[in-house]
Amino acid sequence: MDSKDWDDRYARSELLWGIEPNRWVVRELADHQPAHTPSGTPSGAPGRSLGHALDLAAGEGRNAIWLAARGWEVTGLDFSAVALERAERLTADLPDEVADRLTWRHGDARSFDAPAAGYDLILVAYLQLPAEDRRAALRHAADALAPGATLLVVGHDLSNLTEGVGGPQDPAVLFTPEDVLADLADRGLRTVRAERVHRPVGLEPGLEPGHERGHERGHERGHEREGRGVAIDALVRLERGTA
Repeated sequence: MDSKDWDDRYARSELLWGIEPNRWVVRELADHQPAHTPSGTPSGAPGRSLGHALDLAAGEGRNAIWLAARGWEVTGLDFSAVALERAERLTADLPDEVADRLTWRHGDARSFDAPAAGYDLILVAYLQLPAEDRRAALRHAADALAPGATLLVVGHDLSNLTEGVGGPQDPAVLFTPEDVLADLADRGLRTVRAERVHRPVGLEPGLEPGHERGHERGHERGHEREGRGVAIDALVRLERGTA
């Protein structure tokens, strides 16, 4: 899908992914602080930033907004102008101390410009691309990490096609933790974890709107017809050394 396709898709639905942050983003980053942050610094402390974060393929901004509320200076990048317009509207309703930490940029995850100092955190959540494009985006993200920084990659696992519910039905845009590690094998990053995780979907409205609601219900497998099931995601967390 190109940017116009995504613009059209976002335009057909209000808040395509919901407003709550993804559960794996919360699990991995709720207590995370970059290496340079003094020990004991509370998240969201007034006047204090945890560091600079980049949310690649930020969509309407749910994860970026959550990070900003916790004290990160966040750049949310997406190639859908419609999604970014939604993100800006959501930002306008936030407290000033949170809104001031957010910057929205229209761009390509495979070729974005990064600051010379790099980012302290890069999040790549549900960026489902063909393998060559995925590899380019992830390698570019890895190269944009500052010393001591974290790269968190979450997406629909290949096994979700046959064992899970929802998500893209094209195997060409699905991936595994092993794929991510292979994409970044020469980037000098330390693996914190690389695993498949199970995410309940469609159990009740708003429980985990991590993906398009239509993908979480209404496919042909029997347990999806009931509007509930478990999706299988790939989760990889990597760190760059401080030296």
